Amino acid sequence: MTDIKVIIPAFNEADSIALVIKGLPRTISEVIVVNNNSTDDTAKNAEAAGATVLTETRKGYGYACLKGLDYIALSAKQPNIIVFIDGDYSDYPEELDKVVAPILKDNIDFVVGARTKGLREEGSMTPQQVFGNWLATFLMQLFFGAKFTDLGPFRAIKYEKLKELNMEDKTYGWTVEMQLKILKKKMTYTEVPVRYKRRIGVSKVSGTVKGSIFAGIKILGWIFKYSIK
Repeated sequence: MTDIKVIIPAFNEADSIALVIKGLPRTISEVIVVNNNSTDDTAKNAEAAGATVLTETRKGYGYACLKGLDYIALSAKQPNIIVFIDGDYSDYPEELDKVVAPILKDNIDFVVGARTKGLREEGSMTPQQVFGNWLATFLMQLFFGAKFTDLGPFRAIKYEKLKELNMEDKTYGWTVEMQLKILKKKMTYTEVPVRYKRRIGVSKVSGTVKGSIFAGIKILGWIFKYSIK
């Protein structure tokens, strides 16, 4: 039986976190919500919805993801697959089975849920998000011959392969770091188109000018770092 665990980094997602947790298929063994220094009821609502709740006081998407991985590394039973999804309910959690299918059926190492234009609700991604995704994936294609079209946060990876990546980024560069390391280590990967809707609440990254700038710098920094290695 395949063991699948889900990691959800969450900062002030009290209104959406339970919807994400309850929308996930029952096939998963554990939902791990990493409360990233929230000032609302994110932790309380996540626990009430049945998740394991961890606390990471250092703000940063990568910090939260790494906290979840540290917890899993110490667990008695190691999973076969790790799924990452955001806590804002912009993804459709019930599509998890679709995202993990290439791993289960075709033995693919890594899958990105690609937020393709035809499946995105209008306004669900800001213009800077759309441009940033295009630029990052274009540069990955240019430098590494990659076939990625998105840096989508809804993603699945074999746990043993994820450990090989030795993930480092603490903030905005987490997703692109993972994809770059997949390319450099020549692991198998694919994308599956997923639906995407307007998030509940305000984005902490693309919803602010500062967040957009720092995310862009981090993403481009990772790409150029790996292009000269």
